[in-house]
Amino acid sequence: MASPAQGAGNRKPDSARRSRAPEWNVFLALVVMVVVFEVLNRLNGTSFLFNMRHNLDAVFNQQRIAIILLQVAVTGIIALGVTQVIIIGGIDLSSGSVVGMVAMVTMSFAQTLTVNGNPNPKGYWDYETMKYMYDLPVIVPIVVSLALGLVAGMINGALIAYNRIPPFIATLGMMVSARGVSTWYTNGDPISFPSVAYGQLSNGDLLGQLTFGLIHWEGQNPALIFGALAVLFHLIMTYTLYGKHSYAIGSNEAAARMSGINVNRHKVMVYAIAGMLAGVAALLLTSKNLTAQSGMGMGYELDAIAMAVIGGVSLSGGRGSIVGTVLGALIFSVIISGFTSIRLGAYYQDMVKGVIIVGAVALDQWRQRRSADRI
Repeated sequence: MASPAQGAGNRKPDSARRSRAPEWNVFLALVVMVVVFEVLNRLNGTSFLFNMRHNLDAVFNQQRIAIILLQVAVTGIIALGVTQVIIIGGIDLSSGSVVGMVAMVTMSFAQTLTVNGNPNPKGYWDYETMKYMYDLPVIVPIVVSLALGLVAGMINGALIAYNRIPPFIATLGMMVSARGVSTWYTNGDPISFPSVAYGQLSNGDLLGQLTFGLIHWEGQNPALIFGALAVLFHLIMTYTLYGKHSYAIGSNEAAARMSGINVNRHKVMVYAIAGMLAGVAALLLTSKNLTAQSGMGMGYELDAIAMAVIGGVSLSGGRGSIVGTVLGALIFSVIISGFTSIRLGAYYQDMVKGVIIVGAVALDQWRQRRSADRI
């Protein structure tokens, strides 16, 4: 009887390990995080995910779950684009600054002319000569945000693909430039008081509209949009040529070129999509807060990269998934919400976030070495 095939070093392959999707490990880590914070809260006489009051009908703490989903939605949308960039072997350090730039410009097209019968105190356009720039249809700021994010992403992609500038340097330049534009646009002044329709983009009840009033979840539109975009890009990355070409470029760019893939065009496309998703994030962020400030999006790029890497996306390219990134985003949000539940100071949370980012990269390097040892 023939012996089973053996790998390098005369080792037998572990078929169970090979067949298990890496996303299951990320999901297991998420479950462990939830259990840990549940135990810590129980020691303090409270609960992380469950209601402790007997007069409430709901078993789960719906407010906590809503917060977990909402606080990860905007950064999670950015992470969907960052995931695709990393899969092709690139990096995007500009997404947070693009959010700030798009937020300022978009809000200027979303303002209402009067507030309580008086001229908008935070108006960007001159009242006498440019009154027509106020109370614009909500589709106008939506198009502006998507277009501006798309252009920023295309510039990143063109610099990287056609000018051979390393992704780190190209996107670092965009990060500095976009942050400068966001401050220059209004000399650092915030822009506030958007139209009612604009505010409803994030604060409305999209789920209630889709279910004809059967299920209501007001204020959770960013989380719903994040979920919808995650499903969309999971299908795109799994079942389309765009996804297959992305993984091929990240795995071996030279081989991808020889196989007939237009690598340069594809890189521009990937960075353009990442920029457009940053525009979506800026749109939802300003709609949720009803204001735009030049410092918006600060540090979002690092959070997005951390979410992707925690979710199993390899920084060397060619490996990872949208599902893993979504799970990584949930882990990130659970950690932040868990620390808040046990009343850990905000400065401690920032320290831990830094450790998580470094730890995520270290974990990725460990996974690569482990994979190499199996060959």
